Amino acid sequence: MSAFLISPRYNTTYNPTYFIPTMANLTSPLLEQHVIDATLKWVDDIVIEHNFCPFARYVRTPSGIRCVVIGGDVGDVIQSLYDEVRHLEENEDTATTLIALTHTTLGDFDEYLDVLAIADNMLHDWGYSGTYQLASFHPDYIFDGSEASDAENFTNRSPYPLLHLIREADITRYMKKEEDAEKIFSHNIEKAQSLGCPYFEKVLKEIKKDKPAE
Repeated sequence: MSAFLISPRYNTTYNPTYFIPTMANLTSPLLEQHVIDATLKWVDDIVIEHNFCPFARYVRTPSGIRCVVIGGDVGDVIQSLYDEVRHLEENEDTATTLIALTHTTLGDFDEYLDVLAIADNMLHDWGYSGTYQLASFHPDYIFDGSEASDAENFTNRSPYPLLHLIREADITRYMKKEEDAEKIFSHNIEKAQSLGCPYFEKVLKEIKKDKPAE
């Protein structure tokens, strides 16, 4: 699959006990701006640079990619997801939204997958299945069936945990112009393996080097 647009190879389950809203914002303005800058630089330097998503370059405009930062826990994440769905509903010039998550617990990949499962289920409950979908990215992303040391994981390893909110109609439109999902995914694996883990580790470290103290 594409690192930017197409869903990961994970079957997640909904655990309602995680849905405890706090409405706390734990992200400082300096950290928030750093996370936005780092995320967009990752889009430029990895996703677009290596064509992991053939469509990303089309939406990389001043208003095309919206990036928001959420410092709270799962309740805040779900509230933000709803707000961003409404934003896309009301703003056609915004092509897609990246929700960056900075709560410390979401640095754990398994905890992140639990939140991803809740978010997917909430989109369904809100009546947006078939209208929007989520793609997932995380600093410790591991594809199902892969080892943590496999270079292919770096196609979905972002500087910070992300939920990528996408219009289904855009995926359908771009898919008609580009290779199918399996061809994109195969290309990404081959490209990542040819570049190797040390390359990605170096680039991601450079992207995050100016992170302010929390």
